[in-house]
Amino acid sequence: MTVSAHYDGKAIIPDEPLDLPPNQALIVQIESVGAREPAADESALAWLAANAVENDALPADLADQHDHYLYGCPTKDRQR
Repeated sequence: MTVSAHYDGKAIIPDEPLDLPPNQALIVQIESVGAREPAADESALAWLAANAVENDALPADLADQHDHYLYGCPTKDRQR
């Protein structure tokens, strides 16, 4: 669930009513509204490298077969 809210100096106040029971435990992630400027020395490639994940559950050919994984297109025949 994404909720727009504002901070009044003491508490975070939702901008519209929420359908939640009183005293419901929540995990809240705070993000400022507006564009976040990347650090001048951080390129998109550096960010990708820093956040890359190696996982045996992910297909090894994901980049080569991205249309198949994203859109369900037939896999490409490998001619290599």
